[in-house]
Amino acid sequence: MKFILLSAILMASLCLQAQETKTVSGYIKDGSNGETLIGATVLIKELGTGNISNVYGFYSITVPEGDYTIEFSYVGFETTEQEISLQQNVRLDIELGTDSQELEAVVVSAEKEDANITSVEMSTAVLDVKSITKLPAFAGEVDIIKSIQLLPGVSTVGEGASGFNVRGGGVGQNLVLLDEAPVYQTSHMFGFFSVFNPDAVKDIKLYKGGIPAKYGGRLSSILDIRMKEGNSKEFDIAGGIGTVFSRLSVEGPMIKDKASFIVAGRRSYIDILARPFTDVLSEGGAGLYFYDLTAKANYNINEKNRVYVSGYFGRDVFKFDARQGFNWGNRTTTVRWNHLFSDKFFSNFTAFYSNYDYAFAFGENDRDKFEWSSNIITYDFKPEFAYFLNPSNELTFGAEALLYQFKPANAVGVSDGETTDISLDEKYALEISAYFGNDQKVTSNLTAQYGLRLSTFNYFGGTKYSYDTAVPGERRDVLSTEEFDKWESIENFMNLEPRLSLNYQLNPVSSVKASYNRMYQYIHLISNTVAATPIDVWQPSTNNLRPQEGNQVATGYFRNFKNNTYETSVETYYKWNANQVDYVDGADVLINEFLEGELLSGKGRAYGLEVYIKKNKGKFTGWTSYTLGKSELLVDGINYGSDLVNRKGSWYPTRYDQRHNLKITTNYQLTERLNVSGVFTYLTGTPTTFPTDRFYIQGMVIPLNDNARNNIRIPDYHRLDLSLTIENLRKKKPNRKVEDSLVISLYNVYAKENPFSIYFSQGQERVPTDTPVDTFAKQVAILGTIVPAVSYNFKF
Repeated sequence: MKFILLSAILMASLCLQAQETKTVSGYIKDGSNGETLIGATVLIKELGTGNISNVYGFYSITVPEGDYTIEFSYVGFETTEQEISLQQNVRLDIELGTDSQELEAVVVSAEKEDANITSVEMSTAVLDVKSITKLPAFAGEVDIIKSIQLLPGVSTVGEGASGFNVRGGGVGQNLVLLDEAPVYQTSHMFGFFSVFNPDAVKDIKLYKGGIPAKYGGRLSSILDIRMKEGNSKEFDIAGGIGTVFSRLSVEGPMIKDKASFIVAGRRSYIDILARPFTDVLSEGGAGLYFYDLTAKANYNINEKNRVYVSGYFGRDVFKFDARQGFNWGNRTTTVRWNHLFSDKFFSNFTAFYSNYDYAFAFGENDRDKFEWSSNIITYDFKPEFAYFLNPSNELTFGAEALLYQFKPANAVGVSDGETTDISLDEKYALEISAYFGNDQKVTSNLTAQYGLRLSTFNYFGGTKYSYDTAVPGERRDVLSTEEFDKWESIENFMNLEPRLSLNYQLNPVSSVKASYNRMYQYIHLISNTVAATPIDVWQPSTNNLRPQEGNQVATGYFRNFKNNTYETSVETYYKWNANQVDYVDGADVLINEFLEGELLSGKGRAYGLEVYIKKNKGKFTGWTSYTLGKSELLVDGINYGSDLVNRKGSWYPTRYDQRHNLKITTNYQLTERLNVSGVFTYLTGTPTTFPTDRFYIQGMVIPLNDNARNNIRIPDYHRLDLSLTIENLRKKKPNRKVEDSLVISLYNVYAKENPFSIYFSQGQERVPTDTPVDTFAKQVAILGTIVPAVSYNFKF
């Protein structure tokens, strides 16, 4: 197959050389601040063909010699036309001016108006930060992770849950990239806020399916977040003062139109505000806060070379006193170099460092204490290339090498002055991949995006454990151990990951799409709690833990109405996965040298229907998303019913399975300065495990479950949020740059006590012999009341 593909490309190249062609290329930027525009449209009007700018704002089009009119457009910006005579290759950089009328409408993406029809991408959403700033959010603060949960196929198990779930996948099956560096923990304060500062974010793109060959490493989704480069024309200061935290960002030119920077920071002050009202936080050393700092700089060396350096540092701190508490945080650094080998040959070289660590400590003095820390470190080098062969073919290829360093536990306990070290050995792994892809305009109606990714994973160094074969569902014991040198291979894996997406445009306003992708995930998030937590363990694939394999097919129908005012789509998907991780009953996943003996492996499947209706234009805008889905696992030793001999499992729902997921998002521009928004959320209750029997021992009730996993659903979840945005509190004057706004929000308007989990207990009093014991179901709600908030935002 690879030979056929390469032969076809070679023939196309030879055919092009038989005629005289020239190339027009360059960068498309925002005229107000010099930021490059991702996904801007470039159209050769005489030929009816064109291209879009890539993630660095670069475009390239090769056409026969001649005189042409080129149209440059981007949602929210004025369309610009340029007359050119293509007798030789032309470098044409364009700056687009802001269209104030377009900016009045709230849109869910920064793509061109009919991109959902014409683009080959499906199961993909692009969010523009300007689009989500007016949406109601918890504590009145813009939140990127909460915003993507308003899209079809994306959900969470409830308030206080970190991360997000995509199309029936787990939190650990999402790859979240910030300027190409992975972020392993995306939440502050256990899921109430995301770690991404919206003041520093330019572009947000979520891939749920049809994932291009350049991405790998996770089964469910890729969330690609790109940071701003910084205003290259003038200095800007922006920020906000909110109920929970404040933020401030500074950006500006280091060399005008050549080099720029942005620095953005946030800090919460719940501990400071609450200190007068509680004795806990008034004690010395106690703390309850988070902070983060995001920074980026870039330098345009010349027309062919540009370099970027960006980084993120954030931390959450929960301290009961000076000695006790826990904390976690992410650190990333990314260095990139864009180089143009020619007008048609674009390259990007990336190196990054990512470190996610967490720790907790207990004990009132040095003679009686316990301290634990853990982290996962990733080093990466990634060369990527794009060759704009002609308007009908854009070739992409590249490679990636990731070095993982796992530190599962540095744990020391002290009891009555006696120290016990229960630390676990570090683990190492190397993941190397290479890919090739092509975006091809096959006919005037048919577009294809296809590619192949080859991935390898090498687990090395440390101790190799061999386990016995236990009855399915039971804990396995260690048979033998073998020691390996630090860089000596213990286990190798190699896999092919094909990708294919198709778009057939039925007419100018509708199209049908289909996609298939296979993904392999070589690292696993080990968590047997109700929801993912910051102290969950990341584990590499080993000789006992196979890589997760995921396959997904999707089809969809897309149609726009009334000159792209209304956008609609219906998608169906089916996913089948192998080597999915579950746990024996009572599994111990923290600081466990023999963790692999507690893990079970099985199959997974998820399928569903997604409906999306969006209104893009006018004073009243918004969207409705609905997902009908199912997510299940099949693991021997779990849910095996009466099969006590073989323990062959039956399908059971995952913890994040939700049958119905409805989100209604509305935005109404009352006046030029007043904007009202609302979000209504309805989710089917997620599954949980209840006892199926009980027995008594000396008046105590002992619950018993007959191997049924996730056999009951908690009650359904629903919530209404509202917000009012008042723009420009002080009337703007000519040539006055200051902008400000006041956001008043109400979260959980009708104070619904949505359940997060349910547990059982019995009364405190001892019950006489032969008297039935009453037990009670208790519902835990993270938020059971309305949460008002006020946030003041400014920019000058």
